[in-house]
Formats: sequence, C-alpha cells, structure tokens
Amino acid sequence: MNYRNIAQSILDNVGGAENVKDATHCFTRLRIVVRDSSKTNKAAVEKLEGVLQVVESGGQFQVVLGGKVNKVYDEFLPLVNVAGGEESPITGDKGSIINTILQTISKIFTPVVPAIAAAGLIKGLLSAASRLGWVDSSSSTYIILFAASNIIFYFMPVFLAYTTAKALKCSEIIAMVLGAFLCYPQIDALVQDVSTVSTIFGAPVIKTAFTIGESTRVFSYIESVIPIVLSVLVLSYLEKFLKKVIPDMLQIIMVPGLSLIIMLPVMLSVVGPVGAYFGYGMQWVYNEVMGISPMFGGAVVGGLWGVFVIFGAHRALLPVGLNDVAVTSAVHKCGAGHNTLMCYAGAANFSQAGAALGVMLKTKSKELKQVAGASTISAFLVGITEPAIYGCNLRLKRPMICAVIAGALGGAIMGFGGASNHGFANNGILTIATYYCSDNTLTMFLAYLIGIAVAFFGAAILTYIVGFEDDTDDMLK
Repeated sequence: MNYRNIAQSILDNVGGAENVKDATHCFTRLRIVVRDSSKTNKAAVEKLEGVLQVVESGGQFQVVLGGKVNKVYDEFLPLVNVAGGEESPITGDKGSIINTILQTISKIFTPVVPAIAAAGLIKGLLSAASRLGWVDSSSSTYIILFAASNIIFYFMPVFLAYTTAKALKCSEIIAMVLGAFLCYPQIDALVQDVSTVSTIFGAPVIKTAFTIGESTRVFSYIESVIPIVLSVLVLSYLEKFLKKVIPDMLQIIMVPGLSLIIMLPVMLSVVGPVGAYFGYGMQWVYNEVMGISPMFGGAVVGGLWGVFVIFGAHRALLPVGLNDVAVTSAVHKCGAGHNTLMCYAGAANFSQAGAALGVMLKTKSKELKQVAGASTISAFLVGITEPAIYGCNLRLKRPMICAVIAGALGGAIMGFGGASNHGFANNGILTIATYYCSDNTLTMFLAYLIGIAVAFFGAAILTYIVGFEDDTDDMLK
C-alpha cells in the first residue's frame, strides 16, 4: 500500500492544498477542515484503497482509515504545507459556532488520549498483578510503574495547556508554564491551605472545598482539567492584544513576560476558580443525571456511544470523563479517580466488536469476512471501533442496530451493578483489570464483566440471527 499516493489522492479530491484550512487526526480518522466544501468529492475518496468511509460532520471532512491513519497523515501533511503553506490566509466557510467549539474540543483532548490509554493499561496490569500476589505494592517496581501510570493525570494541566495552546494558536511554552505553575508543590500547598488568606498583587487567591459523597475535598489544581483550558483561552486573547500594542522589537521579551505577570493573578483569582466551579458543576450534573437511574444512564451511553462515534461527537464527551477522574481522585484508596462514562461506553465498544463478529460468521464474502474479522480484533482488544462501524456494521445497517440494542443491555447491567473505571482507559480486553482496583468490589467488577459479555455475545448472536443483505466480493471491489 502506497501511503503517499493515498494521501495525494485524498488531497486532490478535497480541492487541493489551497482548499485545506486545517488537518488533524485521531485514532482512525484523518480530519480535514476545508475552505469550500463544494470542491470535495466524497464518492471518489471513498473508493480509494484503504479508505473505509468518509464522514462529513462538525464542519470536517473525516476520512476513516483505521489503523493506517498515522501513516497517511504523515504523508498528507507535507503535501499541504509545501503546496498550500501553513500561513496562507484563511477564507471561505467558517462553519457554525457549535462546529467550531466541537472541533476545538477535539483538538484539545484527542492528543492526550493515547497517553491516558497507556496509563490505564499500566494501572490495569498493576492492579491485576497486585491482587494475584505477583507483585508487592511496596516494591520499587510497583512504585515506579504506578508513578508512570499517574504522571499523565498528575500533570494534566501541563499537557492540556500545550494542546489547548496549539488548538488556539498561542504560545505553547507560556501555556505550559502556566500549567506547570498550577502543579508546583508550593502553589498547591498554598491553594489547599484554606485557613490562610493569600493574595497576589492585592487580589485574593480563591480557595475552596467541595463535598463528594461523604468526603470533603479541598480543591487542588493538580489533575484538574477545566481551569487550565479556560486560562489558556484567556491567554490566547491576551497574547493577541499584547502583540498589537507592543513594538515588534520588544515583543520577544515583553509579550511572554507580561503574559505571565498578568495571567498569574487572573488565573488564581478569577479564571481558575471559575474553572474549578464549572468542573464540579459538570460533575454534579452528571452525577444527578446518573443518580436518577444508573441503569437508564448505562443503557443510554452503552446504546448510543457508537452513534456518537459516527458523527465524531464522542470526542466532545471526553472532558466529562476526564473531569470525573480529576474531581474524584483524592477520595479513592487506589490513588486514581473513577469514571462511569467510559465504563458504560465499554458496552458499546464490545457490542460493535460482537456485531462485527456476527458479520464475519454470517457473510459468504471472503473479503467482508477479512474486514469484519480485523474489525472485531481491533474493537475487542483495544476498543477502536471505527473499523467495525464503518467497515461493516453501519454499511450493512442491521448489525449496527443489533450493536445498539446489545450495548444498551450491557450498559444497563453495568449501571445496575455499580461498575466504574479507575483512571481513564479505553475499553478493550487489554484494559479490563482497571475495573477491579482496591476501591471496586467483586460485585462491581462482575457487573462490568457480565455487561461486556452481554454486549459482545448479544450483538454477535443478534446479528447472526437477524442477518443482513450480504455483500458479494464484486460489490466490495
């Protein structure tokens, strides 16, 4: 497979480099923002080798490539930069405000997902090894690996500062300094010392505490999500203003210097506390909704997560799960926050894997068997479902419906049993141990296992029984 030729063909069919406004990628999709959507040829791109499907959603031309996306993106980006230039003026369609917000959220949170998934895998393996007595939790090996699994969460403000600055096109280094400032031990101690009044340039440093269940937590910016995102948003506007009023010859020193001096009090007195309250407000709303009926909440997420994936809307829900982990991290013995969103999403992931398995077992097309088989493995092992969704389930329609039904049943079982994920791991068989840390009872873990089993085998059996309009190899060609 010639990835450069694929990249060039995609570029030719989206109007050329001059029509490309931006290009990013997630686990499986090349996401292109075009200036003029009338110049794109969706049908031609869908016929290219390696392309599973094209989705036009959220103001993006999304080319679903599965595991090949990194290689195609690496070939695509130089073609755009050389032919079109990174600094060419942006004109044409701007898209709706909602689309812009969704694209920005995706750019901020998608880059950190692989590291979070890796941390989840390590946490899961450590949890399993510890429970089975293979490793002592006081050993240096355990301590080192546990620290490695916590780094992405502990320094989340630093990582999100970089991705937010990159998305908003302001100084990544200054943004990272702000994120590191929030994680600095002395600043963390100052913020958590609620009995002492602290000020910066006369402005009060806002400190607060929140109650989670029966536990009260003094707020800390370590592991926080929303405060640094809002802070970098303010920084992006501040930078633009400073560059307008400061002479060019002084900007190299004055712009970053004044940015830090101004942002520190703004962050500690205004934006940070607003972000903290917003984060806890988000957590409260999510808990209240799920508290009405965990079974219903699990069914909705488990059933509809795959539908969200179709439109790329699942990326907009990542802040909810990450915020859940950040807010609850201090009240769990295992040292990691928990979240139920990704837990219920696991039912959807396994149901897509099961539906793809049903397709593989039912179809008489050799090529579709290969596509469905590879898609099953991807979704089952590491929770990457786009190949299953676009390669067979959605295209054949009935398997997608079977996956939604089975995913809803699996999610409802998880909600009933109180299952939750400690950390933030993608849902696949390789990260299954993250659902059985020291804070989870055996019943909760069994609820997760039964939920994913019902989702996987239920979708496979339903798909096999209900059937679908089978492809011939000629149709796939």
